[in-house]
Amino acid sequence: MFTRRQFIGSSLSLAATTAFAAPPVAAGRLKQSVSRWCYEKIPLDDLCAFAAKIGLQGIDLLHPADYEAPRRHGLRCTMGYAADNMTIANGLNRRENHAAIEQAFRTGIPQAARSDVPNVIAFSGNRRGMSDEEGVANTVAGLNRVKRIAEDNGVTICVELLNSRIDHPDYMADHTAWGARVMEEVNSPRVKLLYDIYHMQIMEGDLIDTIGKNIRWIGHFHTGGVPGRHELDDTQEVNWHAVASGIADLGFQGYLAHEFVPRGDPLPALERAVRICTV
Repeated sequence: MFTRRQFIGSSLSLAATTAFAAPPVAAGRLKQSVSRWCYEKIPLDDLCAFAAKIGLQGIDLLHPADYEAPRRHGLRCTMGYAADNMTIANGLNRRENHAAIEQAFRTGIPQAARSDVPNVIAFSGNRRGMSDEEGVANTVAGLNRVKRIAEDNGVTICVELLNSRIDHPDYMADHTAWGARVMEEVNSPRVKLLYDIYHMQIMEGDLIDTIGKNIRWIGHFHTGGVPGRHELDDTQEVNWHAVASGIADLGFQGYLAHEFVPRGDPLPALERAVRICTV
């Protein structure tokens, strides 16, 4: 399976990225973007230009050095990395990490705000034998230390829900209910969940109902075909148009970012995903 640090898609030159000229996608009720790591072999400015052409509004998961690239194309970075010392495996559920994470956010969140980045990512970390109860308490304590930084800068910290069955064994924030408990206790408009549809389909399914019951805690969405994290096509078990419609019907105002690894031509695959999720 793929992680954010593994990419086996096509290696595309500048000429190749401009060869596929898709017509713009009609505007829908959801703001869509695309995750950078899935298209690492396409130069960032080329990816931004194509994203703008097909109606996307931003690029997800950029580091600060790249925050300005989308803005050159009328887009924005829709989710940034503001604390490089926090990883999927080593995150907020360890109190010994909190001081360093806070220090990173004190620099990284204002930097995101200056570049019009609305969200920054955060992770629970792995269990390593820790109980869910202790993990909730520790994560709440960590987020309470940094939520004022986010509130003061108008940036939302998004704690990502990931699957622990396939891609991220032992990850703690692997169910919506766990994440919702943390959000309820932190109770900040600038601390939300990053609900990854790919990961939560693997862990629990029942997507539309679960999203509806927890939408107040969700600040951002990711897509990815199940199984395999590939294109949003008819080989996948999720009805993506129905899920997108359900999210839009809730009045969601955040971003839905495509985070799948194309098996074939990546740009046509992205354009098709945008059309499927345009509701």
